[in-house]
Amino acid sequence: MGTALKLAGRLPDARITLLEKEPEVGRHQSTHNSGVLHCGLYYKPGSLKARLAVSGIAEMTAFCREHDIPHDVCGKLVVAVDDTEVTRLRDLHERGAKNGLQGLRWLGPEQMREIEPHVGGVAALHVPQEGIVDYAKVCATMQRLITKAGHRVVTSARVTALRASGSGWLVETTGSEFAGDFIVNCAGLHCDRVSELAGERREVRIVPFRGEYYQLRKDREHLVRHLIYPVPDPQFPFLGVHYTRMIHGGIEAGPNAVLAFAREGYKKTDLRVSDLWDILTFGGLWNFLGRHKRMSWEELKRSFSKRLFCESLQRLVPEIRESDLAPGGAGVRAQAMSPDGTLVQDFHLLARRNALHVLNAPSPGATAALAIGEEIAGQITAAM
Repeated sequence: MGTALKLAGRLPDARITLLEKEPEVGRHQSTHNSGVLHCGLYYKPGSLKARLAVSGIAEMTAFCREHDIPHDVCGKLVVAVDDTEVTRLRDLHERGAKNGLQGLRWLGPEQMREIEPHVGGVAALHVPQEGIVDYAKVCATMQRLITKAGHRVVTSARVTALRASGSGWLVETTGSEFAGDFIVNCAGLHCDRVSELAGERREVRIVPFRGEYYQLRKDREHLVRHLIYPVPDPQFPFLGVHYTRMIHGGIEAGPNAVLAFAREGYKKTDLRVSDLWDILTFGGLWNFLGRHKRMSWEELKRSFSKRLFCESLQRLVPEIRESDLAPGGAGVRAQAMSPDGTLVQDFHLLARRNALHVLNAPSPGATAALAIGEEIAGQITAAM
């Protein structure tokens, strides 16, 4: 929707139709994430992710202020739990500075605990620009603005076929058929399949990883004030479990990262045969599992063991106990993977004469939605 909104601003005479397969917008990644506003701390300097995260959080917070969307720029701590992590934390500090983050502060144990009294660890990086937001309200507001500008948001319209028609396209959906001069594929968990419908070869493939959360019991929420994150392990392709204060109250703890057997598999029991077959016949998955055997096994065990999940959380907040954790929600990452088994780290946009495919936009995709939309809109208008 960020792309449709930006295109509407750049091309006021165009007629834009946004096709959404669900009965409502934002039913998957946009509202199954942690609700965090990411400011670009982790991403490689000069990458599209780094650039769009930095500009994206500024634009998203301004958008929230303008439209009275609940949000809070509360800041976060990234914590080195012992001396072995201090060097990596300093590298992260340097990376954040190169990416243009403002106000980063190196904290010792006493300073850390002034912000988060119950946090463990030996050092921390304070990132004041990070925050939390109601992404469901962001989606609803974007939809309202798109329709107010005279464009269409059509729900319950899953794309089933794309056919070239002259210089444009005919788009068949479960609802109706639509014609257009240009298609923008922002299909998230299904973006690779939609690109294939348009005639593209699936060189990278979406491999769904479920992230599972616990919530802290109400009487233990005082243990976490804001956001507490670990120092990322370079051998681990995800951030690791952390604590997030939610915009409407409560504290989430997680997520882990386990292979999902359905692209929208939010529960352990969710299985879709076509999705499972798609990943099991993809050589990239087996290369990934071969490269990350120990990590994959540890994540799977933690998915079924509250005790192990709790032990991971205790590294950041030692006072946490198993009894403090109640079942939470889950999300599924639309993570693109290469045939050699490496995760695609940067945003990946594939541009064609009359189409543009967004083939990788995981975190910070929600934070940077408007900035990604501006990037796409700019590429499209420049090509006209």
